[in-house]
Amino acid sequence: MNAYEIRKLFPILNQEVNGNPLVYLDSAATSQKPVQVIETLEKYYREYNSNVHRGVHTLGTRATDGYEGAREKVRKFINASSIEEVIFTRGTTTSLNTVAASYGRANLSEGDEIVISYMEHHSNIIPWQQVAKQTGATLKYLPLQEDGTISLEDARKTITSNTKIVSIMHVSNVLGVINPVKELAQIAHENGAVMVVDGAQAAPHIKIDVKDLDCDFYAFSGHKMCGPTGIGVLYGKKELLENMEPIEFGGEMIDFVDLYDSTWKELPWKFEGGTPIIAGAIGLGAAIDFLEDVGLQNIEAHEHNLAAYALEKMSTIEGITIYGPKDPSKRAGVITFNFEDVHPHDVATVLDAEGIAVRAGHHCAQPLMRWLKASATARASFYLYNTEEDIDKLVEGLIKTKEYFSNVF
Repeated sequence: MNAYEIRKLFPILNQEVNGNPLVYLDSAATSQKPVQVIETLEKYYREYNSNVHRGVHTLGTRATDGYEGAREKVRKFINASSIEEVIFTRGTTTSLNTVAASYGRANLSEGDEIVISYMEHHSNIIPWQQVAKQTGATLKYLPLQEDGTISLEDARKTITSNTKIVSIMHVSNVLGVINPVKELAQIAHENGAVMVVDGAQAAPHIKIDVKDLDCDFYAFSGHKMCGPTGIGVLYGKKELLENMEPIEFGGEMIDFVDLYDSTWKELPWKFEGGTPIIAGAIGLGAAIDFLEDVGLQNIEAHEHNLAAYALEKMSTIEGITIYGPKDPSKRAGVITFNFEDVHPHDVATVLDAEGIAVRAGHHCAQPLMRWLKASATARASFYLYNTEEDIDKLVEGLIKTKEYFSNVF
């Protein structure tokens, strides 16, 4: 793949910020959108904006075809068995909350265990904290190795016959670690637990096959994979979803409503109460088409190369601490770092003056920050439109940052 040609398809990247060409290194927070997705959204609103499922008029039919067509694209994208296993949500957060609130509350009781890790995003911590409080279950944490990876030996010790749910992120949004979720799912199943995967940082970058992973639930967001904001996906095995109750009630998700009781539609619609995220789903479908045209294997290889290049170049800067595995084959295109005696917000501010966009803060991972013994970090994240030239500019900007604060203090 040619990243220089691909970046031409992203209009936002063709601009200057603070008098410098934009270098966008914040795709772990949200990706930019290619012209194909932008035009698909515009076409929907210009030509066939309508509500779905309920109408028999032409616009309603076209909107329904677009919405349900996107569901089929998602099914193929993750290799789910049927569209019944693909639920549209507002994003990864909503998807994980749905599993915790519906499956968790119904299947957990005192003495049961939920196993997560110290590296989890808050969206994969707080829902389990809440359901543990409500059910009396115990929340346990997988320990991390010195480089932030998960040891399967530790997993076998932590996941026991009392464990009912294991919920782990596929790729860390801080450390860039690619977790062995397939092997963790096997350990979970050997102990009678279900495996939940937070795929927000994985689905945009590596090929996902939920059958091969044998996970029970998989959650991801559209906006991190070239799609619109406000749309996400919850995959669940059909036999589990069929026995789960909805957590939102209203129009669209009902079969029959009586005065004192109601029944639900079949899967997947019983989990999609109210007017769904029609434009978002159609836009996500366009994003999937785009990513598959480029090829997920090509994207993954490109990002591994960028990560290796960035690790090599950034490691030469005096006073920098880089978190996560040093082996680029063990990580995705995320580099989180700190400068000695310089707050990451200051680093990000100086870089922004050079037109370089990075993220600074705790990255919605405060327990991991405490594990790292850092209040906050700076993070550069790469995607299919980034180049080695972008990393060179980042390194130049970091050297300027170091020199600036050396002179100040």
